[in-house]
Amino acid sequence: QAQVVESGGGLVQAGGSLRLSCTVSRSILRVYVMGWYRQAPGKERELVATITSGGNTNYADSLKERFTISRDNGKNTAYLQMNRLKPEDTAVYFCYGDISLSGRAWGQGTQVTVSS
Repeated sequence: QAQVVESGGGLVQAGGSLRLSCTVSRSILRVYVMGWYRQAPGKERELVATITSGGNTNYADSLKERFTISRDNGKNTAYLQMNRLKPEDTAVYFCYGDISLSGRAWGQGTQVTVSS
């Protein structure tokens, strides 16, 4: 069964940067779309960015100027580069992968905290 593991979260000051990683492991099947959502305390989970195996990307409008998603298909790994972070970016960031014949698999989430 495929496993999705995120890493790279942590505490950063406002204006700083973080790079999150997400790897889909234990899967010999193709991973089509990978993406990131986030959920802040007391708020609903919201889309951050997605990327297809072909490299097509999609972003939340409010984040596209500061966040960049990329992907290494050979490693089944997606990255989320987050720049000029703001306190309102504080959230748990969840990664997912859409896997052929298996459907969507989610990671456990990684905490990002931006201090003012």
